[in-house]
Amino acid sequence: MTLQLTTVTKSDIGSHHKDIVLLLETVLKLAVEMMKADSGIILLREGDNLSTMAAHNIPTESADKLTELSSRAVNKVLSSGAPLLTHDAQVDPRFGEAESIIMHQITSIICVPMYFEDDVIGVIYLDSRRDRQHFTEDNFNFVNTFARMAAIAVDYARNYSKLYREKLLLYDQIQSSLRFEDIIGKSPKMQDIFKLMHRVMNSDITVLLEGESGTGKELVAKALHFNGPRRDKPFVAQFCGNLAESLLESELFGHKKGSFTGAIADKKGLFEIADGGTFFLDEIADISPTIQTKLLRVVQEGEIRRVGDTVSQKVNVRIISATNKNLKDEVDAGNFREDLFYRLNVITIRLPALNERIGDIPLLVNHYLKMFSDINNVPVKKISPKAMEILSNYHWPGNVRELLNTIERAVILAEGEIINADDLFIPDSEKLATGRKTLKEHEKELVLKTLEDYGNNKTKTAELLGVSLRWLHYKLNEWKK
Repeated sequence: MTLQLTTVTKSDIGSHHKDIVLLLETVLKLAVEMMKADSGIILLREGDNLSTMAAHNIPTESADKLTELSSRAVNKVLSSGAPLLTHDAQVDPRFGEAESIIMHQITSIICVPMYFEDDVIGVIYLDSRRDRQHFTEDNFNFVNTFARMAAIAVDYARNYSKLYREKLLLYDQIQSSLRFEDIIGKSPKMQDIFKLMHRVMNSDITVLLEGESGTGKELVAKALHFNGPRRDKPFVAQFCGNLAESLLESELFGHKKGSFTGAIADKKGLFEIADGGTFFLDEIADISPTIQTKLLRVVQEGEIRRVGDTVSQKVNVRIISATNKNLKDEVDAGNFREDLFYRLNVITIRLPALNERIGDIPLLVNHYLKMFSDINNVPVKKISPKAMEILSNYHWPGNVRELLNTIERAVILAEGEIINADDLFIPDSEKLATGRKTLKEHEKELVLKTLEDYGNNKTKTAELLGVSLRWLHYKLNEWKK
């Protein structure tokens, strides 16, 4: 196979490819100095092409044609994968009447393959035209080993570059999927939320998101982060509900080795990982007084201290917190620190329950129909008027999350191009279509029927309905079930 040769310059390549070039320039410089070589070159395979990555004493205009070195030596090593050493190329029968050998009076040559695993990814070529005493077997073996080490470094740099590009692509995809206009809603309440989000987006002000489970609090937090000035830094989210204090403390702040049983090594906390970015604390009302005290220090001083450590560290994070409780009521009840409350709710955004913005349901339904049709690679399905009426009349205790799950299930299970009432998996859909019951009656009937269907398994019932287990327990106590 004939390989095409191209010359790579630093202006042609991205920043991570430049790292490969700098690495190979260093490798070649060391090899040339050790061998006292007159000229040298490192070539890498790029598909069916050869790229000149580093050259010593070979003009760029000649390097791309291999006119000032032994192209025969390079081709032999590339095709055979075997390293090559000659002490006198002028009389070596392997080179015959090679024009470049004679023209440039090349005497000694070392040309070794750059192996990564079983593939030759390039070659290192060195030659001498005056002093051949350093082209020895020992130096030949050293350069051969050196080439394998360089190949590993090149593969690492290539993979790092690939991962970096994938990271940038992922960031672009996340940002494009978290534009404000992709948070669906045209109701007055949602429009007020969008206006407020735009006003706080480019600041570092702390934001408290209030609303029932499933109303999209984390989606709003991500939109604020990925559309703001910290978009290129980490977005870290931590659920704070129902976690033991010691576990949550270690997760948030990290710990020192030996600080407690099982702490076998130092561990970074999530605040350290989020440094420079945004930290989203979900269900903030559930954290213990000890964690509240440490969190207040983060908000006020920008400092954290790992469990078991005596030294504090500075962190720079924007804090967005969320709760499905009324945090002011928690303060009044003595469950939450008042000073921390005022630090966290500089700006409060309350997300309405879905039944408070019924007019947005058709918009959400059509958006999810297209989204899940694209994900499942099926034609976009339509929804019948009766099915839409049922969706609009239903109370949605699980809010937008429950609606999303309902539409995803219907897209997958509906056999035809139209989603009908029977495809929605909502109990008593006929009664819902007539609107004869109150929303609270529909809610109670659905919850109790689902609980019965799942053998009184509260965890499965909450999961199916898209609500928290805490919400389910609250409702069952309310109904004295």
